[in-house]
Amino acid sequence: MQPTQNQPIHEMQGKTMAESHVRLSQFMSPQHANAQGNVHGGEIMKLADEAGALAAMRHARSHVVTVAMDSMTFMEPIYVGNVVTLEAEVTYVGRTSMETRVVVIAENPLTGVTTTTNIAYLVYVALDSQGRPQPVPPLIAANDEERAHMQEARERQEYRKLQRAREKQRRQALDVGAPGSPHV
Repeated sequence: MQPTQNQPIHEMQGKTMAESHVRLSQFMSPQHANAQGNVHGGEIMKLADEAGALAAMRHARSHVVTVAMDSMTFMEPIYVGNVVTLEAEVTYVGRTSMETRVVVIAENPLTGVTTTTNIAYLVYVALDSQGRPQPVPPLIAANDEERAHMQEARERQEYRKLQRAREKQRRQALDVGAPGSPHV
């Protein structure tokens, strides 16, 4: 069922985290390298955004836009010649927004050794055919581990709300006295 702009969220059928799961893999070649010969962090961020967006699209069954990369922790380098696999799934839903958790794993295909290199949290908003935010289905936890992921995601969402309010106050303070500002 494709939600409509006016459809109440409680009428939408919920979806499990597993229904949004995405796995992307890519071989890292010299074109992905930085000056040190490791894979450039921006390449990994781009792949994380793609995996997260696909998970959000699967959940919402609509186009989505990225509104935040909440966190991207680089724990280990990724080397040219590694195969990078990104596992993404939705961990939180609001009315129109979704958080996805993306885990990045590097594999040396010659030895089979794998390393978790990154964990990222990204936020997306579902869009209708006119490009306006649209409601998304509720998220259903299938087990205790998923319930814990969803609780952690709710806590991150509350923190994001506080951060947005602080940023808004900072912007307003910067606008006071700026050329063209009504406060000059």
